[in-house]
Formats: sequence, structure tokens, C-alpha cells
Amino acid sequence: MVFNLFLQGAATPAGSSWMGFLPILLIFAIFYFLLFMPMQRQRKQTQRMLASLENGNTVVTSGGIVGTIVAIEGDDMLVLRVKPDNVKLQVARSAVTSLVTEKK
Repeated sequence: MVFNLFLQGAATPAGSSWMGFLPILLIFAIFYFLLFMPMQRQRKQTQRMLASLENGNTVVTSGGIVGTIVAIEGDDMLVLRVKPDNVKLQVARSAVTSLVTEKK
């Protein structure tokens, strides 16, 4: 069935050959709008969140550790205070996946 469709497409005149590319272009457009644009938007949002981190923010790391930022060392290191024993951990800024918002 699919092979017959390809044969029919090969037998079309040369003037309508650009019509053969239309479905491929449509598929690329769908992939761009459904996959690539949301990924780029998410990446930009994450970069803005990482740039806006400051002392006192509660964050979640990629390992699932929840802690409060105590200090920012350089451009890429954070010191987190983790409850219940107030243990301090040094983590990379890129390890932070989300900012915890406090519900009041």
C-alpha cells in the first residue's frame, strides 16, 4: 500500500514536484511548534530562575534534596542548609531544578 503511494508520487509531472515536499515541511513545522519551541521556552525559564537565586530561597536539587540557600560562592556554587539537622551542603548552581514557593 505505502509502496504504491510512492510509485504514484514518482509518476507525477515535474511541475508539481514541490507538492511532494509539502508533507515533509508540514511535519517539520509540527515538530518545531510541538517539541522545539516548548523546550527552548523551558530552557530560558530555567536559566532565568538560576540567575535569580539569592540567599534565603528554598530550592530543590536534581537529587531531590530540599534546602535553603545560605551562601552563593562564585558564579556556580551554592551552599544549602538542609533540615532537620541544619547540615550545610555545597552544590552546583546547575543542580537546582526548582524554586520552592511558600504557601501562606
